[in-house]
Amino acid sequence: MREDYRIFVEGIADKRFLEQLIGAHFGEVSKDCIVDTGGYGKLLSEKTGNTYLNLMKRNSDDGGVNLVIFDADEDCEKRRAELMAWKVDTGAEFELFLLPDNKSEGELEDLLEQIINPENQPVMDCWDVYEDLLKGVALPWKDGVALTIPAKKTKIYAYLEVLLGGSKSEKKKIKEANRDYTNANHWNLNSSRLYGGLLDFLNKNLFFGR
Repeated sequence: MREDYRIFVEGIADKRFLEQLIGAHFGEVSKDCIVDTGGYGKLLSEKTGNTYLNLMKRNSDDGGVNLVIFDADEDCEKRRAELMAWKVDTGAEFELFLLPDNKSEGELEDLLEQIINPENQPVMDCWDVYEDLLKGVALPWKDGVALTIPAKKTKIYAYLEVLLGGSKSEKKKIKEANRDYTNANHWNLNSSRLYGGLLDFLNKNLFFGR
């Protein structure tokens, strides 16, 4: 695996996941190779974007490869167009992948839900029932306004919370920066959902395009 790469991500959750995914499939992650930008808005911002642009250009000048792995959010093609326009405007060199699968709307948490240990699916099914029940709740004081459905990040947090113990040390493992995606009781890093998508993208770019 090449070592002259930089991967630009949106947050600590993405960084933690990619460090362990790459470690499990390709080998130890090089120091500081994954850069937390704090979000696509900060990459595109004139105020903060130059920091990441300079890192990209320096790496390109040294013969390295830059990867940008961001969320597709509500519109995959719109987000792709925004990032590719920034690429053209700045002269940055990078390959782009949008989570969860480079073609659908969504985010990291959508991919995480797809790669849970299949034996734990009943936990997710319970959450889906919970969401459906919330949609049917009408509180008088809200004057017909529907309840807010918890964010996908909350769903993943709850998934781990019910699987881990109740001690403080166990609770710490739920946090994005401390999660263990190599724990086969929780996650499947060999899931078919990763092949033909993120793993193929990483393989292509981390092994000199083979």
